[in-house]
Amino acid sequence: MYAIIETGGKQIRVEAGQAIYIEKLNAEQGDTVTFDKVLFVGGDDVKVGSPLVDGATVTAKVEKQGRAKKLVVFKYKAKKNYRRKQGHRQPYTKVVIDEINA
Repeated sequence: MYAIIETGGKQIRVEAGQAIYIEKLNAEQGDTVTFDKVLFVGGDDVKVGSPLVDGATVTAKVEKQGRAKKLVVFKYKAKKNYRRKQGHRQPYTKVVIDEINA
């Protein structure tokens, strides 16, 4: 069984036991989080939401909080001596999907 959930402005396909990286959540390591924005539940019994599936939830456990590798943001304008270098590290939360309640 799998589900499509919405979190952090993105839609993600998840299955039980899967580890995913999502936008940072306000939760501690070891906490249990519940995603109630379930758009689709697939498997033997398919449920499609309009836009959400009623009563469907996905529970997950927070494995760790972290920050991604650094990206270099470099702005440049030719012949104008304009150069700006900036770094960015996006924070993330790694969660492991426990179960899909449909």
